[in-house]
Amino acid sequence: MEVTINTLSDVAREVEIAVTASEIQPHFDKAYQDYRPKVEIKGFRKGKAPIELVKKLYGDLIENETLNTVASELYRSVVKEKELKPIGDPVIVNMDYKRGELFRFKVQYDIRPSVQLKEYKGIEVEKPIHTVGNQEVEDEILRLRKMNSTTEPAKQVEDTEFIVTAQVQELDKSGLPLIGKKSQNARFYLADPELEQPIRDALKQAQIGGEYRVAFKHQHDEHTHDVDLLIKATKIEKVLTPEFNDEFVKKVTKEKVNETDDFRKGLREDLEAYWKEKSHRQTVNSVVGEIVRRHDFLVPESLIRGILQGLLEDVKQQYKGKLPPQFDSEKFYQENRAYAVYQAKWALIREEIIQAENISAGDQDLLELAERESAKIGIDKERLITYYKSSDQIKDRLVSDKLIAFLLEKSKIKEVERQEIAE
Repeated sequence: MEVTINTLSDVAREVEIAVTASEIQPHFDKAYQDYRPKVEIKGFRKGKAPIELVKKLYGDLIENETLNTVASELYRSVVKEKELKPIGDPVIVNMDYKRGELFRFKVQYDIRPSVQLKEYKGIEVEKPIHTVGNQEVEDEILRLRKMNSTTEPAKQVEDTEFIVTAQVQELDKSGLPLIGKKSQNARFYLADPELEQPIRDALKQAQIGGEYRVAFKHQHDEHTHDVDLLIKATKIEKVLTPEFNDEFVKKVTKEKVNETDDFRKGLREDLEAYWKEKSHRQTVNSVVGEIVRRHDFLVPESLIRGILQGLLEDVKQQYKGKLPPQFDSEKFYQENRAYAVYQAKWALIREEIIQAENISAGDQDLLELAERESAKIGIDKERLITYYKSSDQIKDRLVSDKLIAFLLEKSKIKEVERQEIAE
């Protein structure tokens, strides 16, 4: 067997393998034996035909169907013999085979890049701080009240706290109906901030049976198009928003809280916890982003593909295991490639920092985690410890938590008051 290893890039290699007919023959002999039980040849019971006859009749087919398997087996033997260190899935290319002659093929594979650690301590970032105000608490209370609203029939709209159910016919520029562009039972909640203002204006005094023409320009991202509608109100409902009182509090908390003052206090604490967690995530993202930005190296395509395929699987899960019709996978890969490169780079840098700082998860870390989680999930601490010790995923999570804590401790963080905090 002849083996040649070529360098394609800093992170990509190609191994070229050539084997003689005699070297590849044992692989084919095994394939004949595996194929024999499936063969039906006239004059013989199924699977009982002589191996030479199977070879004569089906040899070409069996050998060509076996080439990928043979190439994979030979590649694995070369990896072991040459002590190669591939990462990701290899790709077989340029197979060349004629029966009874040399079998030549190439396998392209990635290797882990050499990552030279640069700055990852003393990173300067801003930590967004959001102070929860009284109005924010009241806005959240109003949102909860609206979530628990009821409706009652009405004949006419009097203010924005009304829902209009209507037939909606799209019109062309001359005002004629567009065939196939009629919607039944469209619902317009006039207090919805997302509702186009021209529609809200047209329906502000709507009555059952009334028809209302609406024409405006709709802006979507950078695209603008004309909208011309004829809306016929078929049903009108007044929205009844419950009062904020002790009875309401008992209802929405299932009697866990009984008074409005206690509810407000708890709601404020929940909002503060929400913003604190959001601030923490943003700070972590900023630190990690700065570290990644300081490290410039080529990322193996196999790692990028793996992340993109994982993202695609997430999309499939949203649609019950199947991609939606007309889904453009190539466009999806292109749009998410930059994110995949970023995540792959961070994964490689992360490993280097963990090794450099000797960060690990020991028995004491597992014990402390079990003590924290035991009461929350209602499982005995000793059982949790046993499980945690056998779980690489749990250990990796602990190492990640310790790494992030270390990076934050070593960063220079400046707190800045902000109304909004990015994800």
